[in-house]
Amino acid sequence: MRSSMCKAGSTIGGPSENPELWTFLESLHYGETLSGTVAAIERFGVFVALDDGPDHMVFPGVGFITIPELSWRRIESAFDLAQLGQRVSAEFLQFDTWNLEARLFLRAMQPDPFQAFADRTAVGQKLHGRVTKLFPFGAFVQVTDRIEGLVHLRELTSTLVESPSDVVQAGDEVTVVVTETDRERRRLVLSRRQRSSDHR
Repeated sequence: MRSSMCKAGSTIGGPSENPELWTFLESLHYGETLSGTVAAIERFGVFVALDDGPDHMVFPGVGFITIPELSWRRIESAFDLAQLGQRVSAEFLQFDTWNLEARLFLRAMQPDPFQAFADRTAVGQKLHGRVTKLFPFGAFVQVTDRIEGLVHLRELTSTLVESPSDVVQAGDEVTVVVTETDRERRRLVLSRRQRSSDHR
């Protein structure tokens, strides 16, 4: 129902059609903590019935959390993290005027594991990890339970290769060197070539 309405090219309604809901959503402020109950779990996110404010006239809840906003760690499905009836507290992100709902940010209520990782990890430090995914531009290596870093193709080996699969496969255990930790973008850059050159 949600996707079909978006395709129709019209919003659910304006202030005159849903004055109570519109007024409630306009009263919310960025970063404000809202609590509620998980009312529905879909492939694209989680609906939350908020404790305060009116019900939604179409969706199971006025609050909505997209999959990227559910957790700091990468998840494939909202079902991996949420359960019907679960109590949640999340920060208010924005008033979605298209769907007349409060976009919520659940992971803001959780410590960011990347920042803790960056605190204890230095550039040049060697780490052990497991190759998780291969792309034409490089390979992702998981170095902790929640942290993955990218080894660019040119950093996979000291010799020129055309594809990451020429050097590693998903599931391989590797040793890498940290070349960059970008706190703002939560990005970890690694090198396998530098590690190899240490042992020549």
